[in-house]
Amino acid sequence: MKELEYPFDVNYIMKNKKKIKRELLEKQGLLEKNIAILGGSTTSEIKNILEIFLLDYGIKPTFYESEYNKYWEDAMFGNEELDNFKPDIIYIHTTNRNITQYPTMYDDEKTISEMLNSEYTKFEKMWKKLEEKFNATIIQNNFEYPYYRLLGNKDASDIHGRTNFITRLNQRFYDYANSAKNFFINDINYVSSCYGLDRWANQFYWHMYKYALEVPAIPYLSFNIAKIIKSVYGKNKKAFVLDLDNTLWGGIVGDDGVENLAIGPEVPSGQVYSEFQQYLKDHKSLGIILNIDSKNEHENAIAGLNHPAGTLKPEDFIIIKANWNPKNLNVKDIAEELNLGADSFVFVDDNPAERKIVENYVDGIATPEIDVPENYITIIDRNGYFEVTNFSNEDLKKSELYKDNAKRSQMMATFENYDDYLLSLKMKAEISTFKPIYLERISQLSNKSNQFNLTTKRYSLADIEEVDQDDNYIKLYGKLEDIFGDNGVITVVIGNIKNKDELHIDLWIMSCRVLKRNMEFAMMDMLVKKAQERNIKTIYGYYYPTLKNKMVNNFYDLQGFEEVSCDEQGNKVYKLDISKGYTNKNNVIEVKE
Repeated sequence: MKELEYPFDVNYIMKNKKKIKRELLEKQGLLEKNIAILGGSTTSEIKNILEIFLLDYGIKPTFYESEYNKYWEDAMFGNEELDNFKPDIIYIHTTNRNITQYPTMYDDEKTISEMLNSEYTKFEKMWKKLEEKFNATIIQNNFEYPYYRLLGNKDASDIHGRTNFITRLNQRFYDYANSAKNFFINDINYVSSCYGLDRWANQFYWHMYKYALEVPAIPYLSFNIAKIIKSVYGKNKKAFVLDLDNTLWGGIVGDDGVENLAIGPEVPSGQVYSEFQQYLKDHKSLGIILNIDSKNEHENAIAGLNHPAGTLKPEDFIIIKANWNPKNLNVKDIAEELNLGADSFVFVDDNPAERKIVENYVDGIATPEIDVPENYITIIDRNGYFEVTNFSNEDLKKSELYKDNAKRSQMMATFENYDDYLLSLKMKAEISTFKPIYLERISQLSNKSNQFNLTTKRYSLADIEEVDQDDNYIKLYGKLEDIFGDNGVITVVIGNIKNKDELHIDLWIMSCRVLKRNMEFAMMDMLVKKAQERNIKTIYGYYYPTLKNKMVNNFYDLQGFEEVSCDEQGNKVYKLDISKGYTNKNNVIEVKE
């Protein structure tokens, strides 16, 4: 919903939140999650606004909300309502109002250190207690700076200053976040700074309503929390589609010539575009894919990208569409060539008319309302399209993996027989039960895979760890490499053993990068082998249709399963009797356990 993208109209959101909620609840395929809000101050309006941002991301929350300033009691001593709620996410909304002691000018260094440790330990005990009890993802606010500085500028450097104390306490929080799994910091220190600390800490709202921030700031806080949650559940974008003229550089390359483009340090506007190009290039290290969609002659586009002062070069992009076709058609072609859903893309174009056309004709794509070049980075960055929670080695080499796929496509065109092409790739797979080193990647894959996802289930890292420790599951990951490179972990199967001799497949996912390479048959062969070792007689498979996974609607038919039932929504149940034997289907991939 455009009204919920940055920069948003706070007054509109606050006045129309019920209407917005009704509209968003009509969306299909919403992911349902339980979210507990443990607040150190009033949180009711935070919950209301957080809900609509999450609905916009395709997540339908059910909330538990602690009573006013009872976050510690709920966490440490529990209550029946919270215990029965079984949260998937626990958000702890504490602020500098919840720091119980601050240094005074009479305290020595040892006393202040003990004070700091006491404040931190209180939170650490709470986090560990919640983790042990619920195994849920925890989101914890850091602390915003105080709204006054007793020592003036020295408040930041002197150990007696509140600013100094909060800075040191925040660092302890960050150290814990870097060592703990399923724990994330909601950086209200940064958000309050962007918003304006004087307004954020408006004393009227504290003394009148016990809100630790002014009510008009709540959408900014809630938006920031929602970005973390949508990232945990794989709702991030995956790729940029970028215009060229007056987007990556100033000027029109076909009219002005390469030598007259504004890019680089020679002119002030050129510096702005250089910074923007570097910002985009930095996203490659996050695994974000860069593509071009420009109304230009291809030769002119390449010449512009080869400008000596440019940061981005042609080799930084996976697909370059420089032609005179409608941009919405180019975007759809890029999505098809990359095997990605259109909702995986962020379209960046300085022309509002082009943005509107793409927005209207490409479902789910993000089209940020960039205005002047000086604001390009801010608008894209504040929208948090690529919020980082879990990060894997595969992300570092994502661009190279997609380039390798392009080489495979070129090679495929030289073969008349598809099996001959697959054999020429000399594919080798590693298929095995879960290993600790891959759990984070497995969780990430379960949240990112949409097209090849038979049951549409999403697993946080905490969920995957729980499955990994449960002997009632058969759980497999698959890695695949060939002559062009190693694709890493690209497929996961989780089967739940019931009634001793039945295996029910809860999750079967695979990265779009390895579609039609017979990896699904190799995984099925291994799954049957592991099931037979556990004396399983029947395997049950499930297909729940979505707008994105239609490509696998006959997956179990191809695997030799028998359809048991199909309801009005198209939800199907399949079964495969393996008690009388099974014939392996993979004949092109060399598999090792």
